[in-house]
Amino acid sequence: MEKIDDYRWLIPKTNAMRVPGMVYSSRRLIKSVAADESILQVANVACLPGIVSYSLGMPDIHWGYGFPIGGVAAFDADEGIISPGGVGYDINCGCRVITTRLEYDNIRDDLPHLVADLFSAVPCGVGSRGMVKLSVAEEKKVLSQGARWAVAQGFGVSEDIETTEEGGCLDGADPGVVSDRALTRGRDQLGTLGSGNHFCEIEVVDTVFDAAVARAFDLSPGRIVIMLHTGSRGFGHQVCDDYLERMVKQRAKLDFDLPDVQLACAYLKSTLGREYRSAMACAANFAWANRQILTDIIRRSFQKTLQLSPRELGMRHLYDVCHNIAKEEILPVDGVPRNLMVHRKGATRAYPPGHKAVPECYRSVGQPVLIPGDMGTGSYILAGTNTAYRETFGSSCHGAGRLMSRNRARKVSAGRAIGRDMADRGVIVMARGRKTLAEEIPEAYKSLEDVVDAVHGAGIATKVARLRSVGCVKG
Repeated sequence: MEKIDDYRWLIPKTNAMRVPGMVYSSRRLIKSVAADESILQVANVACLPGIVSYSLGMPDIHWGYGFPIGGVAAFDADEGIISPGGVGYDINCGCRVITTRLEYDNIRDDLPHLVADLFSAVPCGVGSRGMVKLSVAEEKKVLSQGARWAVAQGFGVSEDIETTEEGGCLDGADPGVVSDRALTRGRDQLGTLGSGNHFCEIEVVDTVFDAAVARAFDLSPGRIVIMLHTGSRGFGHQVCDDYLERMVKQRAKLDFDLPDVQLACAYLKSTLGREYRSAMACAANFAWANRQILTDIIRRSFQKTLQLSPRELGMRHLYDVCHNIAKEEILPVDGVPRNLMVHRKGATRAYPPGHKAVPECYRSVGQPVLIPGDMGTGSYILAGTNTAYRETFGSSCHGAGRLMSRNRARKVSAGRAIGRDMADRGVIVMARGRKTLAEEIPEAYKSLEDVVDAVHGAGIATKVARLRSVGCVKG
C-alpha cells in the first residue's frame, strides 16, 4: 500500500486488477488492517467486471467472505456483476436509532427494570421466534412491502417510514425467486433480534460535536436514545446460501477468471443476476419489517415499564440505515453521473446535504450515519458529506470492526465474569447465554474512537454526537 495522506492508502492496480484499491484508515488502525487478508480481498474485488473508480475499504475493514467486511464497490449497471459475497449472509443487517424526551438523570434508577423488561419483551438468541404469525401469502407481502407492511399492521407510525432508508422497501422484490427453505426459515422469525453482534441498547447522549446538526437529529446531552442492530435473520442467510450455491456451480460459464471462489457472482443483466437481485430485495424488506416491529415492541416496553404516555416518552425514529446491501444508485464517477450497482458490505450509506434521497427533515444537514461500537462503549452518530458522495459512492463505515475471531474472543474471556465487568463500566447487560457475551467482549473490537476519528478525518462523514452505553440486550 502507498500512503496518500493521513487517512488514505492506495493499493496500486496490478495483474488482473481492473481498478486500484483505496483503504480509508489511519496510522493507528492500519497495522490491524495489514494483519489479516482484507487488503488482498480489496484487490480481488478490483478484478471483477464492470467495477468503476476504486475497490474501497472503510476504516473498520476486516476479513470477510469474498469481500472484506467494510468493503465498498460499485459496478456499471449495464456491464457489471452482482455478488452475494459483496452483500453478506445477513442481508440488510442494519441499525436504527430512536430518540426520546427522557433525561438519563431522571431514569437512572429505572434502568435495571428497563433492561430486564426489554430482555423479556424482545425475542433474542439463536433460533428465537417472534410473536408475529405469518401465512405463506402474508409472508410474501412482507417480502414485497417491507417496513410499510409492518406499519400497515399497526407496528409503528407512518413517520417511521419517512426516516428509513429507501422508505423501508427496496424495489424489485420477487417472492417467486425465493426458495421454500428460505420462506420456512423466515416465517416465525419476524420481530426477533437474533444473536451474535445484534443488540438493543439503551444509550445516553454523552457529547455533542455539532450543535446545529444535533438539533436537527433531536439529540441533546443527557437524553436517552435506543440503538437497535439486527437484520434479516435466517431468511436472509438462506437466500445468500441458495444463490451462492447456484453461482459457484455456474462460475465455469463466466467469461473471466474469479480470483477467489468466494467472489462467485453473476452479470447483472443475466437471469441469475436478476433473480439474486430480486431475492436480495426480499431479504432486505424482511429486515426492514423486522426492525420496524422491534421498534414497536421497544416503544410499548418503555411505556409499560415507566408508566408514561407516548407523548411523555417522545420516542421518535431518528433513522434506519442498512449496511449489507447492493443497490442501484446514480452517483458521480469522475464528475459524471452514472447508473451503478453499489455493494456495501459492512458499510453504510452517507449521503450529503441536499441529496433528494435524504429525508426532507435532514436534507439541510445530511443523512444520519449510525456507527455502533462494542457493548461496553456506545455509539456515534455522524452526518453524510459531499466528500463521501464524490469519493466513496456516498459510503462510510458501519461499526468498530472486529479484531478477534469469535473463537479467539471466547478463549481470551475464559473464566471472566463478563456481566460484572460490564456493570463495573456502568453498563447493565443481559443475554441469553454466556457464549454471546464471551464473543462480544469489548477487546474483540477495534477502538470505536480510532475508527470514527478516521472517518471524520477523511471527511467521509462528520461527527455529530457520541452516545454512551448504559444498558444492553444481547441474544
